[in-house]
Amino acid sequence: MPESIESTLTSVFHDVFDDDGIEFRPELTASDVDGWDSLTHIRLILTVERTFGIKFTASEVGSLKNAGDLMQLVQNKVSSKS
Repeated sequence: MPESIESTLTSVFHDVFDDDGIEFRPELTASDVDGWDSLTHIRLILTVERTFGIKFTASEVGSLKNAGDLMQLVQNKVSSKS
């Protein structure tokens, strides 16, 4: 399951940032990606929610430090839906 989540998140990142060169890795942060500002962050979170059919709380989003945290949060949400 985590591999498919990572693969899907990679596609989301490519779409949101319009950059197929982004390499999704757990330590990836906003400072590593050109154009990752607060508005793009909101778009990223909304796209992830829509893609996986999940919802994040404001505190969950606020606690994210990197892409690995996002992937873990998605995995937890998807697992709890089952």
